[in-house]
Parts: sequence; structure tokens; C-alpha cells
Amino acid sequence: MSAPTDTPRGNAAGFRQYFRNDVLAGFLVFLIALPLCLGISLACGYPPIAGVFTAIIGAIVTTFISDSELTIKGPAAGLIVIAIGCIEDFGGDGMTGGFSVADMAAYKAALAVGVAAAVLQILFAIFRAGILGEFFPVSAVHGMLAAIGVIIIAKQFPVALGVEARGEPLELLGEIPHFIAEANPAIAAIGGVSLAIMFLWPLAGRRFRPLRMIPAPMAVLFAAVPMGMAFHLMEPHHYVLSGHRYPLGEQFLVAMPDRVFGMFDEITFPAFGALSEPKAWKWVMMFFIIGSLESLLSAKAIDIIDPWKRKTTLDRDVLAVGVGNLCASLVGGLPMISEIVRSKANIDNGARTRFANMWHGVFLLVCVALIPTVLHRIPLASLAAMLVYTGFRLAHPSEFVNVFKIGREQFAVFTTTLVAVLATDLLIGIAIGISLKMIIHLVNGVPLRSLFKAYVDVEQVDADTRLIRTHHSAVFSNWIPIRRQIRDLGLGQRQNVILDLSNTQLVDHSVMDKLHEMKDDFELAGLDLTIVGLESHTPLARHEHAARKRSLFAQRRITVVAEDMLEERLESELLARGAGGYAIIPCSGPRKPSHNGQKRQATLLVRIEAVLDADACDAFLDFVRAELLPQHAVTVCAESVQVVRQEPFVPVNGQPRAAPEHVTATSVS
Repeated sequence: MSAPTDTPRGNAAGFRQYFRNDVLAGFLVFLIALPLCLGISLACGYPPIAGVFTAIIGAIVTTFISDSELTIKGPAAGLIVIAIGCIEDFGGDGMTGGFSVADMAAYKAALAVGVAAAVLQILFAIFRAGILGEFFPVSAVHGMLAAIGVIIIAKQFPVALGVEARGEPLELLGEIPHFIAEANPAIAAIGGVSLAIMFLWPLAGRRFRPLRMIPAPMAVLFAAVPMGMAFHLMEPHHYVLSGHRYPLGEQFLVAMPDRVFGMFDEITFPAFGALSEPKAWKWVMMFFIIGSLESLLSAKAIDIIDPWKRKTTLDRDVLAVGVGNLCASLVGGLPMISEIVRSKANIDNGARTRFANMWHGVFLLVCVALIPTVLHRIPLASLAAMLVYTGFRLAHPSEFVNVFKIGREQFAVFTTTLVAVLATDLLIGIAIGISLKMIIHLVNGVPLRSLFKAYVDVEQVDADTRLIRTHHSAVFSNWIPIRRQIRDLGLGQRQNVILDLSNTQLVDHSVMDKLHEMKDDFELAGLDLTIVGLESHTPLARHEHAARKRSLFAQRRITVVAEDMLEERLESELLARGAGGYAIIPCSGPRKPSHNGQKRQATLLVRIEAVLDADACDAFLDFVRAELLPQHAVTVCAESVQVVRQEPFVPVNGQPRAAPEHVTATSVS
């Protein structure tokens, strides 16, 4: 695997050369981003225009700071839970029933929180702490994201039905049957059609290629806006259906400026006095930690699928996001991250450089500045349906299946994190997931001293190769120093690296996953990263990235005592059945006592011990029964043993392995 030589770059030459590709990709991403920005903003309890401010600033400002060529910066569904939690903690109700004075005060307080979190992100990047994104275990992060998906579904499903609802996620999930019973039929029709389009549009696109040119969110608007007009949502009124009276009106539409360039009247400044309240810093840390983590994960994910395999400087990308968040929060915008869904769409639509991100922001600016009254006709139910679909994708059933395939212990961490986040909040939930992961590691034999400290030895094998030996464990919590050694000695000094894991008690899933990713990095650089020493480790599942635990392997030990004249024949048969190592011991003794009880004269014997796998052992015993016992006095004993390494005793394609250079420890079971 290697990157093409004509790799596009986001410089002046790239701007000119790939202008057409980037403008087209930016326009298509704009079609996706516009409704999602409005919907995410409303779900966060911010004014709809706040999400657009963020996307515009994220597109135009970060393009000239980050070197991530294909990521799209903007508001993301993953931060909805934090944003709405912050708004509610400061006395807002998420604009339920309109944008009140309390909602405005909470909004301004949340902007101040956003500014403080942005400053922390900038400092985080300046001090090159982006590497801390490598600390979090993969299963706990996926559990957190799945929980976010469930929370989004719980909070947006009532909006798609035209029902007002408040409460904790678990409480809202339990009320879903009640929401359906109390749904406003006209609004629920818009939400239902919108949700059906979100699920069915990708399937229709597989059969009818022209449909692929229209993003599903834009298709939703093409259906939802005419439905809203047919229901006369611009005019307050009521209708009666099955004896029930239901309201309709502008409260079910997106609130937007009522004149051209009215968006600039919506600029709002933070209320920094909110930072004097201790509770504000809880939300600062949540925005900072979760926002930075999501952004780092998204940037790394997009690097993997980048057709040109370009690599993002993570510290620089966090700096760009931090500066973007600072600017957005100062004028009334939502927090932003490197957003994965729009970034993937950016790649699929043919983007070449980071200027595609800039162009999508320019199109957003022109649209919202010039046609705000058209955007006012978008029904809230359609935006809520898009977010329900987004939440479903985050908590998709296949995610549960995939984690279970990686290992039961990973599934335990995943589900525990998910439930803990639903029952508490993001920080506490992911802390519980990480704690469970550490407990599982200790149960699996990881020494406490190596849980956070890496024990590493380095040797120079030859002029171009370094050998790195890790001891005790290689797990998520001590991965960062191991990673630093591999990257510094390998990619930094342009050397091949052999990583020997034979002395580790456990190599966890997070490390296996990251090593797989790092092998690709070495390959792109024209170097080799070779992983050795896992032969003595048992995978905890069949997945290639499953955790590996050092353990003993079940084998069979055969002890044969026979006349010395049979030595060559026995040795030949053992070799034919794959015995890679065995012991031959000359000895003497009587074959059996005489009939009258007198001792017989001792004869020359040979004692042979060999360790084989079960199939080879059975085959050898069949040979002894059929060929030797009818004519010779032979004693054979077979017992189950456990070996530290089974490789020396397992035949390869019917041929014996080379005898090991060291004694393999065994224990009788």
C-alpha cells in the first residue's frame, strides 16, 4: 500500500489545480450540512442560526490552520448531549415553547463555557498533548458514542411527532408509547415521511444511480417543506381529527431571520459571569474532553479512508478546532469538531484538498444570508427525523454485534459504558467504562505496576532494524510510551522495527487495533513493523484485533519404553508425525517378571519422551498397537500436559517443526 505520487495538497497550487473538484464537493456537502446544522443547533437548545455560524467559521477559519485535507469542521450530533445538558443546567429548557428570557440567559452562559473550553483546546494543542487521544480504550469510546445515539433518539423522537417532552434519557425511552399515542398527526406525518426517506434513500440510490446525486437530508427537505406548506404551518390554526383538537403554526417551523442579511442581527456574545459558577467548569471539561476526543478520532478515521493516505498532524488539527470554537463561541455559535459523516461525504463527492471544507462554508454563508425566509419554512419534525436517523447510526445493532465478535470482555466494557452514560453523564459514564476495563486487565493477570507504566527494552538488530521488547503488558493505559518508542525509532529515525510481545501477560484490543493502524503507517513510509511473540498468547475471540492473553496450551506427552533395537523405528515414526522435539534416554531393566517369581536378567531398553498435538498422538498410538505390540514388549504412556508455547509441537503441512533451541516448560494437567 502506498500513496499516489501526485498527492493533492492544500496550498495555492492545489487551490488552482483542484478548484472544480473542491467547489463541487463543497456544494454537495453544503446540501447535507445545512439541514443538519439547523437540526443539531435546535437539539442543543441553541437558536437555529447558531449551528450555521459554527459551520461557516469552522469551514473558513480552520481551513488555513489545520493540515487535515478532507475533514469537514462543524457542529456534530456527538456534542448534542453536552450542549443541551449545559443549557438546562443554566436554567434553559431547550426552547420548548419558544425562546424565552431564561433560554437566552442559558444560551449566553453556554457560549462562555464554549470560550473557556476552546482556550483549553488551544493550550492542549500548543503543549502537543494531542497524543492523549490515544489513551481511551476503543470499546469504551464506542460505548459512549452508542449512548449518545440513544440519547439523541430519546430526545428527538418526540419532536418528530410534534410532542413536547422533558426528562432523562431512560425516562424518555420509557415514554415512547405515550408519545406515539399523543402525537400531532400532521406533524407526525412530516416526521414519519422524513424518517422513512432517511432510511430508504440510500437503498433506493443503489438501484437508481441518479438518486445518489441528491443527499438524503436534502431529499427530506424536498418532501417536508411542501408538506408543511400543505398543512399551512405559516398560519396559526387548529384542526380536529377523531375528536381531538391539534394546534398548527410557526412553532413547528425553524425560526430564522426575516430579512436578507438578518443573520448578522443574530450575533450573540457570551455572558462570562457564568464562569464564576462552579457548575460551569464541569461543562467546560466535558466540552473540552469529549469534543477533543471526538475530533481526534474523526480526523484519524478520515486519514484511514483518504485515497491519498495523507496524515493529519493531530496537535495542529486540535489547534484549528480550538481556534474555530473560540471564534464561534464569541459570536453565538455551537462547539465544533472534525465531523465524520460530512467528511466521509466530502471524500465520496470527489474532494481533493481542504478547500472543499472552505467552499461548503461559503455556500452556507451565501444561503443563510440571502434566503433566510425560505429556510424558515423547514419543519422542525423533518430536522428531528434526521437526528433520530443519526442517533440510530451511532447506536446501530451491528455495532453491538461487532464489539461482541471482538471479545466478551470488550462487549462488557461497551455495554457498561453505554448504560452508565445513560444513567449518569458522559464523563462519569466513560470513567466507569475505563475502570471496568482496568479491573478486567487485573483479573487477566496484568501486574498493577505495569497498568500505567510501560516496560520496554530496545536493541539494535542491524543497521536498519531496531528490536523493541515489551514486558508485563501492552494495554491502552500504557500504550502511549510504547507508541512513542515505535514511532520515534521507526518513523522518526527511518528504521524497521520488530516489536516483541512474548514477555507480555496481556495485549489488549485497543493496542491490537492501534498496532494494525501503525503497520499501515510504516508501510506507507516504506518501512516494516513486524509483530512477534504472540505465538504463546491465546486470542480471547476469533477477531484479528481481539485481546491476546499469555496462557498454556493443551498438548499430549507420550512416554515409550521399548527394546533398544526399536529406537530408530520409533524415532522415525515420531518424526513422520511432526514431533519437533523429543528426548531419547538409554536405560535397562527386565521386561516382565518370570512365572516362578524369580527376577529376570536386565535387558537394554530405550525410553523416548515426545510432546505432540492430539491428532499426531492418536496416530502414533495406532501405529504402536498395530505394528509393535503384536511382536514386541512395549510400554506406552500418554498424558495431557500444558505447554507455554505450542508452536514447536504442531506440525506444519505434515512436516515436523525444527526442534526448539530452548527447553519448553510443561506441566502435567
